[in-house]
Amino acid sequence: MQQWARIAILGAMFVVAYLLILAWQKDYGHADSKPQQTAAVVSHEVSADLPNSQTAAPSSDVPQANIAAQQTADATAPVSQQLVSVKTDLYHLWINPKGGDIVRVELLNHDKNKDSDEPFVMLESDAKRTYVAQSGLIGLNGPDSARNGRPAYEVEKTAYSLADAKPAQTKDGKAEKVLTVPMVLKTADGVEIIKTFSFTQGAYPVVVSYKIVNRSGQNWQGQMFGQLKRDNSEDPGKSDQGIFTLGTFLGGAWGSPDEHYNKLKFANFNEEKLNVEAKGGWVAMVQHYFVSAWIPGELKLTQADGQPFAAKLESRKSNDDMNIIGFTSPTINVPAGTAAEVDATFYSGPKIQSELKDLAVGLNQTVDYGWLWPIAKLLFLGLQFFHGLVGNWGWSIILLTVLVKLILWPLSSKSYRSMAKMRVIAPEMQRMKEEFGEDRMRFSQEMMALYKREQVNPLSGCLPLLLQMPIFLALYWVLMESVELRHAPWLGWIQDLSAMDPWFILPLLMGATMFIQQSLNPQPADPMQAKVFKVMPIIFTVFMLFFPAGLVLYWICNNSITILQQTLINKSVAKDREKRDGATPAN
Repeated sequence: MQQWARIAILGAMFVVAYLLILAWQKDYGHADSKPQQTAAVVSHEVSADLPNSQTAAPSSDVPQANIAAQQTADATAPVSQQLVSVKTDLYHLWINPKGGDIVRVELLNHDKNKDSDEPFVMLESDAKRTYVAQSGLIGLNGPDSARNGRPAYEVEKTAYSLADAKPAQTKDGKAEKVLTVPMVLKTADGVEIIKTFSFTQGAYPVVVSYKIVNRSGQNWQGQMFGQLKRDNSEDPGKSDQGIFTLGTFLGGAWGSPDEHYNKLKFANFNEEKLNVEAKGGWVAMVQHYFVSAWIPGELKLTQADGQPFAAKLESRKSNDDMNIIGFTSPTINVPAGTAAEVDATFYSGPKIQSELKDLAVGLNQTVDYGWLWPIAKLLFLGLQFFHGLVGNWGWSIILLTVLVKLILWPLSSKSYRSMAKMRVIAPEMQRMKEEFGEDRMRFSQEMMALYKREQVNPLSGCLPLLLQMPIFLALYWVLMESVELRHAPWLGWIQDLSAMDPWFILPLLMGATMFIQQSLNPQPADPMQAKVFKVMPIIFTVFMLFFPAGLVLYWICNNSITILQQTLINKSVAKDREKRDGATPAN
């Protein structure tokens, strides 16, 4: 009974792990999409359908304003302007002065792949892919409109770097360097709009602010919007694992103080489209290891202090099948002779939980650990702690395994002791089987009496496997979702713990340790069960060939410690039996 239970649990682990891969792919993998239309190259304006806000359709690029639009003359002729290059210690990005959209972002601290020194490209707009961050002012007097197209801002220069940054103080009194990139738009009726991008050294968040200075004789009205626009191309950050193509969720996400984290597939941007008003909310596009997000900020009127505003969070499809998710502020009224400021924070970079949680409630949950997130979170915190000590994620996994085994040692020791007793009394059970032959009722009675006399629980050997299953699956999610382990080397040939072992050495070692561990367990009396038991290490070895090397490393360490633990317990039980019976312990 015990052996069948163990085999069933081993088989269940195999099936669950396999179904986990399939479910992950179905839920998070990005299926082949419709062929995307060719986008303009990065040195040109991002093409867009810019309807009049009064007649805006849900599929439009620019969101529909909640006030009537002012009818203006058509001025859709494109304006050719050089992109503004901004380089910090973390970013190299480009801003299009026409509209002030961010059209390309390169992450300098993250390489394109483990074999390349090129930076990872987060946003881009070229013939292969369109993924941009747009922002502007719409409404009655907003310069972004369908009839006029995007406004052409004036810029002081076309290249900025941290050398241009100025010292500033944060709210907590810390000194930091802030690089500001201003863009100016002056209208014929005397309204000046200053759009400013503020970059802080060592930080990914970018503050995008608008200052509206109304020197006209009339009231100015408009709304700020910020949105992410992306085509249906595949996730450039997904990992190719041989026969498995492992990818995490690719699509939209949003959150609010009431609903912290919600996912929205690209296919549902229209059918189940987002339409929520929230103060303290956010919208994002999520991919493997990285995220881009807009977090609405504050509105400041005249000399009053800035106050967070309730933004409308929306998603939709554009006319050219682009996926758009963004926010729109309430109507901003700027009386003649006054000024107002409104801002939002833009983030485009790695999913670092410690940074995301400070930006908005729930944004850190874009690091999606699945339904086992409580265990995964604890495992990640443990990995972070050990990494702070040893500076290597591979050794951190080993130390974490030791810690987990120590925590589970008391429970697993009871199970292994019961298994060791089963091993010792195996000859006695075989004798009873031969003695009672076909009398199964008598054999079962005698066997239960033996278990009671020897204080053996035949099902206790299943406990270690049951304890390890959720840890195994949670660690899988940690390795797949934690950008800190992306391309993280261990030693020798293992240069990426989040990818499979290129030489398959670790899976073979895992199979060997699993075989040794099973040899320490009581062997099934039934020949068929014994054969199934022997085949399990081979099945798991083949399956582990395509799992992340870090996960296989964990399993090797876990098996190795289990072998040591079982060996010590087997010897202790055998000695106790020898002392009690005065006989040689069974092999």
